[in-house]
Amino acid sequence: MAKVLIIFTTRSGETEKMANIIAEGIRFSGNEAVVKSVKDISSENDFAGYDALVLGSPTYHGDMIQPMKTLLFLAEKAELEGKPGGAFGSFGWSGEAPDRIFDTMKHIYKMDMVSGPLRLKSTYIGGGITMAQDYGKEIAKKLA
Repeated sequence: MAKVLIIFTTRSGETEKMANIIAEGIRFSGNEAVVKSVKDISSENDFAGYDALVLGSPTYHGDMIQPMKTLLFLAEKAELEGKPGGAFGSFGWSGEAPDRIFDTMKHIYKMDMVSGPLRLKSTYIGGGITMAQDYGKEIAKKLA
């Protein structure tokens, strides 16, 4: 059984909901998913022992919020190359944060990313719960 670390930051709670629903999708495949807030990560050692990494932030004023930016610099020190990864986030108007996180993970960390980031206005609109669970399942396939 593989172990996936899902780290999120949130303003309204929506990105945290997404993290937990993505974790459900990963668990459906029999893998373990651990969901943590960026507040719970203090060093690159906090990334050790996980087979995959998924990061999420809402978009605020066209960008990810500051706690995720700080985490991305910290994660650069972790040994993530080749590990499966994904990025997600909620948004009100534009939704750039998941793209920027995804690109950092793919090009800077050189992770084995899923097909693209998950962007949702809400888990409760337009099949958001199913899309988030499916994203978790897509990450789990990378672990097989």
